[in-house]
Amino acid sequence: MSSTAMSSTAMAGILESSRELDRLKKEQEDVLVEINKLHKKLQTTPEVVEKLGDTSLSKLKHLYTHAKELSEAEVTASTVMLNQLDTLLLSGPPGQPRRKIDSNDQKRKRMKNDSEISRMSSSMRSQLEVFASLKGQQVAARVTEDADKDEWFIVKVTNFDRETREFEVLDEEPGDDEESGGQRKYKVPVSHIIPFPKQNDPSGAQDFPSGSHVLAVYPGTTALYKATVVNSRKRKTEDYLLEFDDDEEDGAMPQRNVPFYNVVPLPEGHRQ
Repeated sequence: MSSTAMSSTAMAGILESSRELDRLKKEQEDVLVEINKLHKKLQTTPEVVEKLGDTSLSKLKHLYTHAKELSEAEVTASTVMLNQLDTLLLSGPPGQPRRKIDSNDQKRKRMKNDSEISRMSSSMRSQLEVFASLKGQQVAARVTEDADKDEWFIVKVTNFDRETREFEVLDEEPGDDEESGGQRKYKVPVSHIIPFPKQNDPSGAQDFPSGSHVLAVYPGTTALYKATVVNSRKRKTEDYLLEFDDDEEDGAMPQRNVPFYNVVPLPEGHRQ
């Protein structure tokens, strides 16, 4: 095959890769629009998830899963195009000798490859930044894999691994058993972490209306349990009045005050 024919074939492959990247970008934008619509819906009417048959959270999970798949496909398509461009650049235009690539060229190529391969949609990138910013903060975490129930505790984030999408957390409460010694460390996925509202920013905390099911820190402990909101708050800084499940005293269900910054949304499918 002549150099001209090889060049034409290579260009056709590059154009095809370019079209595939454009398609992926458009689909990512469409998915992001749908994600933002659902976010707005859940922010304005959070009680909708309590309605029987509502699938808002399932749809949101599906959309984020699809966004992740599209992002990974974009990385693959970008890598393919880079390889095609490298091949064409190395072969050179017809009639011209191949020039030697010096060490600086190789370094620039590696930098470009690293930059392109790490590229992802803005929504996914900002999400990773949010996760990374939790380092040093206390969060709610599900650190056990019990088959019968979900156990959530207050832990401190010590690191977030962007590659594995896992948090390294520290349970600062000493264990009851002798073997555990003192503080315990865990690695948990993103789905097992819930950030607490900021104590110094009550305006940014989610409001849970009366009758809502939440996950809250039981007073005097570092454990979180399912609870029901008894009364809606009048001011953002007020405590929630909650009834915790299975919290009977003398046959009655006591109502307990819990600070707003110790109350988070109840995870979908929570078992207690």
